[in-house]
This record gives sequence, C-alpha cells and structure tokens, in this order.
Amino acid sequence: MPLVPSTSLVLLAVCLGTLAAPAAGVRVRDIAMVAGARDNQLVGYGLVAGLAGQGDKDPIYTQQTIANLLKRYDLNVPATTLSSKNVAVVIVTADIPAFLKPGERLDVQVASMGDASTLQGGVLLQTPLLGADNKVYAVAQGPVSIGGFTVGTGGGGGATVTKNHPTTASVVGGALVEREIPTTIVRDHTLQLLLREPGFTSAARLAAAVNDVFTNSAHAVDSTTVQVRIPEGAESTPIDFIARLENLETIPESPARIIINERTGTIVATARIQISSCAVAHGNITINIASTLDVSQPNPLSKGGQTVVTPRTSTLVTETKSALVPLPELPTIEKVAAALNSLGVTPRDMMAIFQAMKQAGALQAELILR
Repeated sequence: MPLVPSTSLVLLAVCLGTLAAPAAGVRVRDIAMVAGARDNQLVGYGLVAGLAGQGDKDPIYTQQTIANLLKRYDLNVPATTLSSKNVAVVIVTADIPAFLKPGERLDVQVASMGDASTLQGGVLLQTPLLGADNKVYAVAQGPVSIGGFTVGTGGGGGATVTKNHPTTASVVGGALVEREIPTTIVRDHTLQLLLREPGFTSAARLAAAVNDVFTNSAHAVDSTTVQVRIPEGAESTPIDFIARLENLETIPESPARIIINERTGTIVATARIQISSCAVAHGNITINIASTLDVSQPNPLSKGGQTVVTPRTSTLVTETKSALVPLPELPTIEKVAAALNSLGVTPRDMMAIFQAMKQAGALQAELILR
C-alpha cells in the first residue's frame, strides 16, 4: 500500500499574546480555585427499560438484576426464566459540585454495560448514586437521550444505519441530590487558592496581586498553592471576601510549549517559543507498492498444461528534492510560523522538523507528543 504523507490540520495558537505586546490580566477565578470547593464523582449501577427488543441478549447478570428489582415488589421469579431483550444494565455517573443542597438536580451520564445495541427510547429506573465512601448522595431516574439513533435489521443480508454513539446517553437534570457533601474552605481565618496550571512565577504573581489590594494577606506556599488570610473585619463574611478575591486580575506565566498530536495532525504552540539559528532541509520519500494478478495459459494443443494465476508486484520509490534552508534566530511565534510555512512543508513534516530541532538543541521550548 502507498505510504504517502497525509494532509492534516495545523494550529499555531498564540495563547498569551506576543512577547512585544503586554499580556492582559486574567481573573483569579479563571486560573485558580478555592481549596475545598471541588467537585466529587458519583457512580451507580442500574437498569434502562423500554428498549423494544434492542436490549441485552439475556446475560445472567442482567437477568439477575431484573430478578433483584422484582423482589422489591414481592415478586420472586427465577432469574434464568426472565428475558432481558427490552432492558439494559448500565453504569450511571455524575459530578456533584460543592455546596449542592438536597433537592437540587444533577445531569447524569448513562453507559451500557452489556451487549444492548442501543439505549434509544429507554427510561432509566431509579438508581442510587454513591460516592467514594459508599454513601448515597443522589438518586437518578428519567428518560435517556442519546442524541442520535440506530435503525435497520442488521445480521446477514440486513443493513443498519447509526448516528452518533447509541449505547451512551444522558439524563439532563435526572438526579436529585439527597445528601450534601461536607465542605470546609476556611480554616483559622485563612483559605488557599490552587492554581489550575502550577508554576512558581504564576503563584508569586497571584500572591502579589492579592497583596496589592489586601496588604500582607497572601503568600505563595509552593508552585500550586497561595495561602490567603482573611483581613480583619471580613472574618464574619468570608463569602464576600472570596467574591472580591476571585475578581482580582493577575498575569499568569505562559510556558514555552509545543503540543503535537500525531493522531489528528494538530500542532499548538504558545507565544514564548524561540528557535535558535539553524539550517533545515526536509524531503519526502514516497513508496508505492502495486500488486496485480497475471493469467498464464498453456500453449494450444499442449498436453497436461493448466491455466494458473501468478502475482506480479511493482515498487516505485520517489524522493522529492529539497534545499538546506538557513533560519535566523526566531524570537516570536509569528516569525516561527512564517519561517516554517515558507518551507512549504506539510503538517506531518512540520512535526518531524520540530522534533529534530529539539534534538539539535535549537528549539527553546518544551515539546509534548500526544
């Protein structure tokens, strides 16, 4: 088969502006969170019913789950006698935010565990959602939405049309909170801000931004944590203080980083990458391998001859010409993008060039391959 470089998407994104332009301030709430005010994960095991014959194909765990459900209604039926074609066993997951009170609602995600072909048209039966401590914090129930469909007979001689992924679904507002998760964000009149992108420079700048407004209130503990003391007079109203704190602005540090995703052909680069003076030459090698079948027949009137099929393979190797192009020092993302685009290389080639530059010590940035 031919080994030809494919055309992909290249994205050179300037995340925080160029070095020459001053970076804009970012709100504290957009780069940090208050320690303790975090989400928690919930999970449950349940049933989706009403699948019109497209449910699980009678696995024993589905039959046993249906039997256990019927026992709640004083119906004792042997599990092996039950049919599960209209039912699917599912795993239900949700994230519960901090401070959510009983009676409020959550969105839940539903995923088939068995061999059901679709969850289309099904209804999630009452499913307790448990936390890591094995306690019930919410209960989910309601009609599921798969955002697509699957139709057709399937099997031999049949045809099936499927849109999106029919064995996962969601129930918007399908879970009722039954228990509040205990949360503490203020201890001894202090709280902690946790950076979503850790960095010593970002932590120091965040502490300085807080101290500019609330004198001597904050100090950076490490690359992730900034500890803030609630000023005198605000101890009784910590939420008001946190609201003011979240709306302060700071300038986070942007690392020099290039992300390469070879599966999708995407390249993302921050504004701070630099390339030292170097020379680049890059050529493509294309290999085409073609296989054909020839028919060999015996001569007329020959005895014992047979017609046979013989394979024939041809290989063609093509290498494009390329010149060694000197690149001067490139201190900004605009000059890096312009220089690489001037080489006329494909996105796939650009990934190889970045990796070679890193190995040569010319690329002054962190290179991350996905």
